[in-house]
Amino acid sequence: MAKKTPYELIPQLGRLRDDVLFGDVWEQPELSKRDRSLITVTMLAALYRTPELKGHMERALENGVTHDELRGLITHVAFYAGWPCAVNAGRVACEIFGDED
Repeated sequence: MAKKTPYELIPQLGRLRDDVLFGDVWEQPELSKRDRSLITVTMLAALYRTPELKGHMERALENGVTHDELRGLITHVAFYAGWPCAVNAGRVACEIFGDED
């Protein structure tokens, strides 16, 4: 039997994610989805939130962020959030980019 996801175990989290976060916050007109992705990836990298970082890096690429921009973001994180945070984000980027670069 497969393990439940946190959203299956706690359905309210899934509803809040879908309705409030992605249904409202990500749809606000003040920032583009591309900009929101840059901000979100930066925050997740700085907070060393590896599982969430992977999904949001993938979303960032879908939202128009380039590999070079993610590389620059990771370098910037090194100096403001710490080297380990940047190296961790770099590992995630290696996984996502694969052999593309």
